[in-house]
Amino acid sequence: MNLSGIDAAAWAELEVSATGSQSGFRYVNLCSVDAFGRPQARMVVLRRADGARRLMEIHTDIRSAKWQEICAKPAVTILGFSEQSRLQLRFQGSAELHGPGSELANEAWDRLSPWTRSTYSGGPPGENVGEISPTGETNGDAEGRAFFGVLIFQAETMDWFQLRQAENRRAVFRYDDRGVPADARWINP
Repeated sequence: MNLSGIDAAAWAELEVSATGSQSGFRYVNLCSVDAFGRPQARMVVLRRADGARRLMEIHTDIRSAKWQEICAKPAVTILGFSEQSRLQLRFQGSAELHGPGSELANEAWDRLSPWTRSTYSGGPPGENVGEISPTGETNGDAEGRAFFGVLIFQAETMDWFQLRQAENRRAVFRYDDRGVPADARWINP
């Protein structure tokens, strides 16, 4: 497969993964930098991918450390590995945050299941847990919506790494600010 075919196939796999819970890139690592300059990585759910524009969508609680880190430094890395295809994808780019009440956050919230909405209710991520309700009930949909945010990642580069029985392969792709391919080349694995 040539480089443009590899680029297209990688983004097509991301688009499929965003819609299926058992897909290879459904869960990816989002990496940011904290206020002390330390790298931070966490698993997130890929909610949408747009191969034509080289965008990815991730949902998060606006009270989370990652939201605060990205507000301060929007340069992030996304890393994924699909065990099925033995493919690693590493993206560098920037994140744009859309907080509660924004058009994008409202549209995304409306598409969420009631169970997923409930995960945004309760205390801030990373804080000590108070007394948990014996029934597991949360404070409801309205509270969760107030803490729901959408992160749109714009890829600037993709490092494509294919693990094989012999002769691993690796390529690097660069995109302009609209997601249009600007450069692609093979590199040593």
